[in-house]
Amino acid sequence: MSDDDEAGQDELITEEMLWDRIPEVDGAERASTYYELSARIYARGQYDDALALAETACDIYFGLGASAPSEGLAQAYSAIGYNLNQLKRMEEAATAMSKAVEILRQSKSPIALELACTLGEWWYSSKNYQKVIDTMQGCAQEHLVDGNEIGAANDLHLIGCAYREVKNFDAAVASFTDARALFKKNHEVIHVGRCDQKIAACLIELGNGELALETAQKAVDVFETAHDHRRETFALLEFGKAQILLGKLDAGLSTLDQVLQTATEEDPKDFEFIVDVETRMAAVMRVQGRINEADEIERRLVSVSEVLKEQGNGA
Repeated sequence: MSDDDEAGQDELITEEMLWDRIPEVDGAERASTYYELSARIYARGQYDDALALAETACDIYFGLGASAPSEGLAQAYSAIGYNLNQLKRMEEAATAMSKAVEILRQSKSPIALELACTLGEWWYSSKNYQKVIDTMQGCAQEHLVDGNEIGAANDLHLIGCAYREVKNFDAAVASFTDARALFKKNHEVIHVGRCDQKIAACLIELGNGELALETAQKAVDVFETAHDHRRETFALLEFGKAQILLGKLDAGLSTLDQVLQTATEEDPKDFEFIVDVETRMAAVMRVQGRINEADEIERRLVSVSEVLKEQGNGA
């Protein structure tokens, strides 16, 4: 039978036929049937039901011990992970996916790297930043061995983001710089700008205002040229912060005001970002002796911050 004939036969197998098959089969075939049902129900967006079916498939495979097909068990674990991800149970999703990746690496499966990259993103979403670093460093090396420089650059960018979250700014700068070099080599202009913006943010935290200003300017230039106004706004924020760090308070305040004007024109408005910008502006005004203006800004922001806090608590 040709591949096309097999594909056509698979399409003819209905969900009802899969349910009818369950009492008639056992072992790996039974587990595979539950997995197929899980995949079809996942596609309909019924993630709780799909999760239960994937867990059943996994239990059956696990019960087979050494005779269980490794690829089938890995598929079941990955299906559990994808459903948990849709249900916003990020840490559990990452834990399940890590089991799938471990099994696939042992069997030297070609899809192990792809799932490992997904795993790294999930660890990031679950705020487990050290596991992001550990996972993505391996992915970056594999991508480089395979000659996939863009893949490696994306891995290094995520590593930099994780280092930044744990406030290891020196390591973050190094990772973003390595990612930038690969993006630049492959003429990925926007991605080079993204790296420059994040490098500038880290340099500000490290107190290197001059280099931060220069790097932020490069990011602004890229995004302005690309008419990528949202990213330009974030790059301008770093440029303004660098100006303030260097004691150029009037220039920094002017840049922050430009950022604020753009942010307030967006719909929907990112109030957390707006509050952050205005808080920084008030701090500069206070240093300049403009106490009344700073007090008024901070008074206004209290009301907005209270609303944001209530939203964060799910009230």
